Formats: sequence, C-alpha cells, structure tokens
Amino acid sequence: MTSTKQDRAKRILHLLLQKGESSMEELAEAVGTSTASVRRDLIKLEQRGLVNRKHGSAEVAGKLGYEPFRFDAAFPLREERFADEKRRIALAAAAMVLDGETIALSPGTTTTQVARSLRHREGIHIVTSAVNIGMELSRLPNMKITLTGGAVRWPGSFSMVGATAFESLQRLFFEKVFMGACGIHPEYGLTVIESDEALILNQMVKHARQVVAVADSSKLGMISTTQVCSSSQIHTIITDDGADPSVVESFQNQGVRVVIV
Repeated sequence: MTSTKQDRAKRILHLLLQKGESSMEELAEAVGTSTASVRRDLIKLEQRGLVNRKHGSAEVAGKLGYEPFRFDAAFPLREERFADEKRRIALAAAAMVLDGETIALSPGTTTTQVARSLRHREGIHIVTSAVNIGMELSRLPNMKITLTGGAVRWPGSFSMVGATAFESLQRLFFEKVFMGACGIHPEYGLTVIESDEALILNQMVKHARQVVAVADSSKLGMISTTQVCSSSQIHTIITDDGADPSVVESFQNQGVRVVIV
C-alpha cells in the first residue's frame, strides 16, 4: 500500500474499532472515497486478520473460537456484560500505547478488548499471563508476544499463575501495565478473587512505570477478596460514564487520574 492508502486503511480500521460494524457506504463517506476503494482496503485488512468482511459491510475481527472451550459459557458471558463500555475503555487504553513500547496485560475480558484494540499497531511487545490474549495475538507478525508461563488457574480462566509465572516477571519491565480487576476501591485499591493470581498481578505492577486500571463502572467502589495494589500505586483509571461521581472524586483526591469514556 502507498502511504495514502495505508492512512485510509488505518482510518477505516479505527472507525470499525469504534463502532464494531459498519456498511461499505458509511465507511466510504467517512473516509471520503469510493466503496470500491474501501472494498480493496478491507480485503487487505482481512488478510491481516484485522476485520471480517460481510455482504455490504464489515466488522472488526473479534475473538477466536476457543474450540476446546466452546461448551463453557463463562468467559463469553462475561465478555457480553458491559460490552460497549469495555470497547470504549479498550480504545482509550490502546491510545495510551506508543509504538515500540513494552506493556503488560492482565487476564480479563476488558484487557482482552485492549489487546484486540492493539492488533493493528506496530513494534509493540506485549507480556501477558492470559492464555487467550496470547492465542489471539500470536498470529500477528507486527508485534512480539511473551507469555509468562505457569499453571492455568482453573479451566476456562485463561489465567496463568505459580512459580514459573512469578519468576519470569522478575526479569521483565514495562512502560505500562493494563490491569483488570474485580473491584477498585479508593481505600482498598485494586482487588481480585484469587490470592495466587493477585501475587502475579502484583509483580506486574511492581515492574511497570505506569499502572493503568481498566474497569467498567460496576467495578468502581467494589472490594474483592485479595489486594493486588493500593490506590497510591495506580496512575490512571479508565472507566465508563456510569461511574459514581463521588467514587471518582475520591480517586482524584488521591492523585489518581480518572478517564471517563
């Protein structure tokens, strides 16, 4: 592609990341070109695994089939909760990542959306303890993927824990870590259910220059079983516009940047 075509293709992809799906006519109008040109761009994007073409429209490529887990509805059901909010949060998180950075992603449905929003980026090194994120990104030649290793916490969780995961993180450092959560509370910080997972996520926090919590508004003000990090260790929280203003203010009073999308 020429630089002009590359720019147009990036604009098309960004529109699809925002909307999920759009017609050929809508895309052509948005980028100021013909539907024939849009169709050619979409073919190129589809070949890279970034979009799926349909009759008269296109959609951003979604999750893999996860064939061994096709009868386990737990993860897909969690993905559907606050799906639009998670997509907006993920786009805002992806916009924080610079080319050439090394970042970490914790397991979770929101961080999975962040991973999907980064698929078109170049030269990024992603470290994750989430098997599914590694699966989805491993087919892309434009970024480097490192899995921590370890034991899968429980079937369908995709979260790796244990000594291997812990030790691998001792030698790695990140510009940013994007951290999902079961709860984020102004006083008790970022929490998850399982203590073995919290141990791994705490190491990601310790080895990152910036800690970015990505969580829909239902998680704000909530407390789960095990603390990953305190509020003072969180630099930014990205959440949706359903967030309780009083909780947001409590974080801001502690110097935490809160981005509402």
